[in-house]
Amino acid sequence: MFFILSKILDFLLSPVVWLVALGLLVRPRHWRRRLRWAALGLLLLLTNPALVNEALLAWERPPVRLSQLPASADAGILLTGITKTRKSPHDRVYVQQSADRLLHTLWLYRAGRIRRIIVSGGSGALEPLPGARSEARELYTLLRLAGVPDSVILLEERSRNTRENARFTNELLARHPDIRSTVLITSAFHLRRAEGCFAKVGLHPVPFPAGFYSSDRSAAPAFWLVPSEEPLRLWGILLHEMAGYAIYKVLGYC
Repeated sequence: MFFILSKILDFLLSPVVWLVALGLLVRPRHWRRRLRWAALGLLLLLTNPALVNEALLAWERPPVRLSQLPASADAGILLTGITKTRKSPHDRVYVQQSADRLLHTLWLYRAGRIRRIIVSGGSGALEPLPGARSEARELYTLLRLAGVPDSVILLEERSRNTRENARFTNELLARHPDIRSTVLITSAFHLRRAEGCFAKVGLHPVPFPAGFYSSDRSAAPAFWLVPSEEPLRLWGILLHEMAGYAIYKVLGYC
């Protein structure tokens, strides 16, 4: 039920839904002019690249330099949520923007900062396709193609959300007592919630944010004045994560 409710909340927090609601919910004639101005003002705010970038910079965990990491951790914990399992043909792996998580994990492994890789994630789909591979299995395929030995990869394929990532990874680590130091690799906007969930189960990995949606600040006039459709999507991602974090806090998950 919690999983289904999270998908409904994701829909309700979409800025596009808000704009459509403004156009549909208020019908009386004397409200129409006010409604137009309200919709226009909201649209200008939600399509401003600089404003959403400032919000992302405030929410995302800042980058961590390689020099700030332990000399060599026993394992890196890579959280999934970056593959498109519902895209065919299924003779390949499709990745999304957050695939930066995978690239940073490879970077850490090749740089000798992590000795093993734990991939945590089952399926984030409301109704997974029959016989579909888990997201962890999909990333395993890419890691192997990148030359990572099978012997250093561990998979956790049951989790469907961040709380379960932490719970089931903790159970996996209990079967591998030789893994004592870990690095948690996930998107910068998601790391706040992930850290809390892992701490709740007694794990305190070193955080390593990746997959940044924010960019460096810019004083370019176009960045502040020219509307774009991309901020609408970014506001949806950010608001969904902030709501998810608040709900997890209330429920004691993080």
